[in-house]
Amino acid sequence: MSGILYFVPTPVGNLEDMTFRAIKVLKEVDYILCEDTRTSGVLLKHYEISKPLKSYHLHNEHHTTEKIITDLQSGQNVAIITDAGTPGISDPGYLLAKAGSDSNIEMICLPGATALIPALVVSGLPNNEFLFAGFLPPKKGRQTKLKQLAEEKKTIVLYESPHKINTTLEQIKEFFGEETRASLSREISKKFEETKRGTIDELIEFSKSKTLKGEIVLIVNNCVK
Repeated sequence: MSGILYFVPTPVGNLEDMTFRAIKVLKEVDYILCEDTRTSGVLLKHYEISKPLKSYHLHNEHHTTEKIITDLQSGQNVAIITDAGTPGISDPGYLLAKAGSDSNIEMICLPGATALIPALVVSGLPNNEFLFAGFLPPKKGRQTKLKQLAEEKKTIVLYESPHKINTTLEQIKEFFGEETRASLSREISKKFEETKRGTIDELIEFSKSKTLKGEIVLIVNNCVK
């Protein structure tokens, strides 16, 4: 019989966000796929998990996926983790999930840490319906994407890096309008976790007033006054 492919979320900050089930699964699989073996090694050592680690990231997933599927078909159980959060959500994992589906491999994704849900909940913006857009295109297609998102009536969730956040906020003001409401969360579940809510102008002022660090989740809605 084929093995099982586990998608295991890892903490986005606080190591205590790791679930008991995630630890159990990682201790029982034959090997673990890691976005960065050095980063994951710190987490695994903390929980006394000693399993073979294999690199699986955006630069090698296209030519390593087939071998992993072969291992699964031979009966091995495999887990995939990323540096933080749930595999496949703006992180490596989709190609493996597609290949697993095409090969009728049993796949299980454990519930667990992700940055977007905590940021959405504390934003104070409507969350009964929302659109997760991940990272905006860095260059080509960026303005087209922003124009499309500006037409959305739902709350929009974006990921952004600290060195691009000022530009992104200015572009959201340009395409979404000055009345746009937004929330910026960073360092989720870490010691210096912080959320700023307000108009897009207030967030621009906030972002320019200090050097922001850590990955950022930006929640935007131009229909709420």
